[in-house]
Amino acid sequence: MRRLFLYAACLTVTGWMTMTGVDAKPEIGKPAPDFAVTDSTGQTRKLSDFKGKTVVLEWTNHDCPYVVKHYGAGNMQALQKEAGKQGVVWLSVISSAKGEQGFVSGSQAEALTKDRGASPTAVLLDEDGKMGRAYDARTTPHMFVIDKNGNLAYMGGIDDKATTSSSDIAGAQNYVQAALKNVSAGQKVENAVTRPYGCSIKYKS
Repeated sequence: MRRLFLYAACLTVTGWMTMTGVDAKPEIGKPAPDFAVTDSTGQTRKLSDFKGKTVVLEWTNHDCPYVVKHYGAGNMQALQKEAGKQGVVWLSVISSAKGEQGFVSGSQAEALTKDRGASPTAVLLDEDGKMGRAYDARTTPHMFVIDKNGNLAYMGGIDDKATTSSSDIAGAQNYVQAALKNVSAGQKVENAVTRPYGCSIKYKS
């Protein structure tokens, strides 16, 4: 009897977690998790603020060699500029915890953006990792595209060349660029989920 009671209790807890989204993972075609995160200028940014616009989320860590690959070659900046011309909101997200690799203050994030010639709409400082965990972000970079309806349209790697060599960029299939073209045309993203590659995100333990 006791065993049956414990089993029923477990089912109840599991059901509650599913209904409340405690263990929910982001899904293609479903609403992207909302967030409220302070950016490098001290302004609070919410996904709901960008209703009606396509949004790109880019998890980043300036010390990660995979991130250096794309910024050092100007590839990430080119994508940001191209997206900006199309009216896309680009949010770079830093989920490194204080004291961990990649952590920066707001002023340091601003300086990095300027020094690298980057042009995101904003740099979000997710020090507590809540936003990153809500999206199940695992690597830097890890990319997400959200359509104008607020639904997740793409998640995964920036491209199909999981290396730190900038010479591989030219021959790579750029998944983010392709996803943005599909979303802009109102089409389903062909490769909606791909394997992210890069350094593990240095979350707060």
